Amino acid sequence: MTAGELIPVRVGRVSMLVSRRAVAVDVAAVVLIAALALWGLTRGAQGLGLGDVLDVVLGRADRITTTVIVDWRLPRIVAAVVLGAALGFSGAVFQSLTRNPLGSPDVIGFTHGSLTGVIAVIFLGGTGFAAVSAGALAGGLGAALLVYLLAFRDGVQGFRLIIVGIAVGAFLTALNGWFMVTADLDDAYAAAVWGAGSVATVDWRAVASAAAVLLLVALCAPVAQRWMRQMELSDDAAAATGVPVERVRLALVVLGVAAIAAVTAVSGPIGFVALAAPQIARRLTGRGATVDLVGSAIVGALVLVAADLVAQHVIPGVSLPVGAVTVCLGGIYLVVLLAVESRR
Repeated sequence: MTAGELIPVRVGRVSMLVSRRAVAVDVAAVVLIAALALWGLTRGAQGLGLGDVLDVVLGRADRITTTVIVDWRLPRIVAAVVLGAALGFSGAVFQSLTRNPLGSPDVIGFTHGSLTGVIAVIFLGGTGFAAVSAGALAGGLGAALLVYLLAFRDGVQGFRLIIVGIAVGAFLTALNGWFMVTADLDDAYAAAVWGAGSVATVDWRAVASAAAVLLLVALCAPVAQRWMRQMELSDDAAAATGVPVERVRLALVVLGVAAIAAVTAVSGPIGFVALAAPQIARRLTGRGATVDLVGSAIVGALVLVAADLVAQHVIPGVSLPVGAVTVCLGGIYLVVLLAVESRR
């Protein structure tokens, strides 16, 4: 990549070089997200047009049209954007830490830990958003700590972290299933609905809470990106440049788990977006093996918005959980990814 293809960017005390191709891809993805969002606002049982959307923006629409767009459809679309960005960000963090495209939070067990925390809160009688969010964060951090400790041996290697994470994720999946079988019917139903992964019932309060968490995570992104680029070279090379490797790795794990916990607390676990988004972003932007937090977040938002529109409209009259769509598409993607990695 030549110097003419790079743009210097400074955020506070952090400066970096951004490729023009990456900027062009990110802008195109944002435009596509906006187009899908506008299309989604006009689709549904009550057919509307772009003129109706414009009337709502200008305050000229009637009460029913305003309610349909502002209270029913718009929160779902905004939630898909915010949660998709959080998933893309989290996936990029963990794939960078493990130096492996399979190092996604839903593969290495952190998403399962967040779901375990949510299920525990539901079974203990917690119903408020704050309680569910705390359970998701505690479960995710607990799973991350367990994986980290079990994988630690003179440091943490990416492949070992993935293998241990898969094992811990399998255990947590079995534990969640046991909770479902032994729980009260109402609690089991509530947990099952949550475990499907959906943005259909998300309201503005939940969107604002998730956006607040994502904003805090985004404020750390410039420093995190610089650390991750140094650590992707090798632990020794990062340490030689003054990076406290294990402390930085632990801080990045907390950052990534916070993002995935915010998603689980709002919508339940949504699989494979965190796995696919960073890889798609890398291929589109030409970044090769270099992590791209911004591009991964934008692609994650695009993938989840598109998947939710498919979930709503692929079967006429039936609205599927978006988690069901991402799992189906992600399963195909995972098979392709495994085939590519096996050739290497």
